Amino acid sequence: MPSPDDFVLIGHPRPNIALVTLNRPERMNTVAFDDMIPLADALRGLNNDNDVRVVVITGAGHGFCSGADMVSAGRVPYIEGLTRATIAHRAADRLHEVIELVGDLHQPVIAAINGAAIGGGMCLALACDIRIASTDAYFRAAGINNGLTASELGLSFTLPRAIGSSRAFEIMLTGRDVDAGEAARIGLVSETVAPSDLLERCYEIGARIAALSWPGIELTKRMLWAGLEASSYAAHMRSEMNALAAGPHDHPQLRGGRPSPLREAPPSLRGLTAAGSPRSADAGSAVETF
Repeated sequence: MPSPDDFVLIGHPRPNIALVTLNRPERMNTVAFDDMIPLADALRGLNNDNDVRVVVITGAGHGFCSGADMVSAGRVPYIEGLTRATIAHRAADRLHEVIELVGDLHQPVIAAINGAAIGGGMCLALACDIRIASTDAYFRAAGINNGLTASELGLSFTLPRAIGSSRAFEIMLTGRDVDAGEAARIGLVSETVAPSDLLERCYEIGARIAALSWPGIELTKRMLWAGLEASSYAAHMRSEMNALAAGPHDHPQLRGGRPSPLREAPPSLRGLTAAGSPRSADAGSAVETF
């Protein structure tokens, strides 16, 4: 029998990129405590790893993460002597912890959704900063189909913000499947790719992010999530200004220094000024990218 230590694997497929793989393919990588507790431990470790600039999360086999394990939910630790009601709260806290850790990571998190993202698995995908889906992927807010609520692990917060309230209401109240094509069309994922290209595409996005200013990337992630929670447009703009004031003022472009000749601009940026207009002929093509 495999150890819980094997249920979550961590690899480093590219410089500065970590790959976290939920590794119970025979159970479609369920949201069981035997899986989620090691996942939380893995995320804490990566949060403290300053060599990791981007985290990619995926699932082994044909499922990304398939929600509640109907065979065995696993064991919640440290519950001896507690009442049933208190155990239920402690169990929920363990699952909430995973979702919160994803958002709290210093690094941007890319969900490489390779298959089913059901129930809590859909919630995990929505907690990630960027979602890229295989054409085999599909999503289901499954709680409503099981006599429960589809509102779990923050889904009623994240889904309306990702796709709009009307679509979120319809998907959560019907419990129907959303295939990869529809997910891309409504903004649930950024794009879809062939299954064989999924991880490479995520690494490509991750490498571009990792090449940029680390303080800038971290502050941008923090402010995007703060914006989703903001109750006031004006107050959030002030928060953005505070983040900008605390930013990396030693960056060569802010000091008026010369563009670095060591890094070539990505093809999409070549020939453009910072304002997006064509460069003059003598401006050069190299730009600072970190």
